[in-house]
Amino acid sequence: MPHLQSTLPPEGGAVLPFPPPRRPQAFARTKSDQPTPVVVSPAADLREALKRCSPQTCEAALRFRATGDFIELPVIVRGVIERFVDHDHRWRLQSPTPDLRLIDDLGIDSLTMMEIVMLAEEALPIAISNDDLRHLRTLGEVEQFIASKLRGEPPPQASGSANWYLDDLAARKEAAPSTPAG
Repeated sequence: MPHLQSTLPPEGGAVLPFPPPRRPQAFARTKSDQPTPVVVSPAADLREALKRCSPQTCEAALRFRATGDFIELPVIVRGVIERFVDHDHRWRLQSPTPDLRLIDDLGIDSLTMMEIVMLAEEALPIAISNDDLRHLRTLGEVEQFIASKLRGEPPPQASGSANWYLDDLAARKEAAPSTPAG
């Protein structure tokens, strides 16, 4: 990856690449009516990306960028997921367990999962492909997957198949009580 900056955690450990700060895109007008670039800091970029997440999520992401401390990851991952979960299901993220199911417990569909991934990629130095997502079914699997990606390790075995969303929809249909037609 060209043009990457790295941050080492204080205790040593994995080197975490962060993209360089974005170049100014906006211009402010001065008294002389000359455009002046507006400088945006990496922290401001992160705050902007996570503006609809909880303040705890944003602060954890800023601390992670500064220290590389993996203890911040669960707060970041859960906060990013919570941002996209329907209000009716958010209470489940207040006391989450690793076996919390993305589809059945949180109501996440494949489109929502892609939105979660896009925001996670902005908040963390990580790239996630569609193939990577296909096997993740629980909150614990997502957290383990992201941590292993950031450490440069192979991801742990996940419980889902390559068609996790379709498999779960089929299981739901089989489990649903049948109603007589008519």
